[in-house]
Amino acid sequence: FSQASVSSQNSRGTKRKWLPEDVVLVAYMVDLHNVGTFNADTGFKAGYLNELEKMLEKVLPNAKLKAKPNLESRIRILKRE
Repeated sequence: FSQASVSSQNSRGTKRKWLPEDVVLVAYMVDLHNVGTFNADTGFKAGYLNELEKMLEKVLPNAKLKAKPNLESRIRILKRE
């Protein structure tokens, strides 16, 4: 496991440490929701991952996060936490 993947063991399993990329990702998801361009009844409209990828590329150019599989996977993990 990488240093960022596991921080402690609890009754529900392992817990991840939040990375700076995760903090920025959540902040931009909140921004997308507040703007309303990609809102849908049950979440976000199609294409929001590509928009997040563009937004993150400007702030974190060395992270090289792609909509699929990187952002999709991180969002799925963050939903579980």
